[in-house]
Amino acid sequence: MLIINEVISQQLSVIFTHCYGPYPIPKLVEIKRKQTSRLDPHFLNNKEMSDVTFLVEGRPFYAHRVLLFTASPRFKALLSSKPSSDSTCIEINYVKYPIFQLVMQYLYYGGAESLLIKNNEIMELLSAAKFFQLEALQRHCEIICAKSINTENCVDIYNHAKFLGVTELSAYCEGYFLKNMMVLIENEAFKQLLYDKNGETSGQNVLEDLQRTLATRIQSIHLSSSKGSIV
Repeated sequence: MLIINEVISQQLSVIFTHCYGPYPIPKLVEIKRKQTSRLDPHFLNNKEMSDVTFLVEGRPFYAHRVLLFTASPRFKALLSSKPSSDSTCIEINYVKYPIFQLVMQYLYYGGAESLLIKNNEIMELLSAAKFFQLEALQRHCEIICAKSINTENCVDIYNHAKFLGVTELSAYCEGYFLKNMMVLIENEAFKQLLYDKNGETSGQNVLEDLQRTLATRIQSIHLSSSKGSIV
């Protein structure tokens, strides 16, 4: 019976991949961030004229309210919870120091172009961007994940995206699953994702998500074909 089920799974994976089609997975697009205010990078983690200090992993990080107050609703709430004074100190318990430094560098430099993100930092930076409600940085991290996705890391990326509620990256991963299912159906991590209801993501929910993604893909191909182009 187990052998029969595996054969059926393999046949279904061929069908799913065929239905998804040979066209590329729709790309994630950078969000153009409107910088309401910025400071010269010279002031990054510079005590000079700083009026707020973050304590991250027991280490101080000096910052400036004028930049952070309009950066996101999360930063505004953090700053509003503390009175403005030279001794203002806000403890950050949920982000590692190097990751927080990348977040602040993004804000002070006014974009992600200057960021040097290591492979082992991208997931934590994505989590931090989501927490601090920095949508453009979050999307930048999603795009890096999408560009680096492969059969070995796709399940980890998907589980992380689902946990964070990052829908665009989740949908991209689902497209990757469908496009590469003939290979992934032999992958233990992918099989566990589909069948193990005790995992981070219920197998039933994954199948429902794949169904929706495939339906959207087929509809997109149909509409594009009727207009004479495939996207």
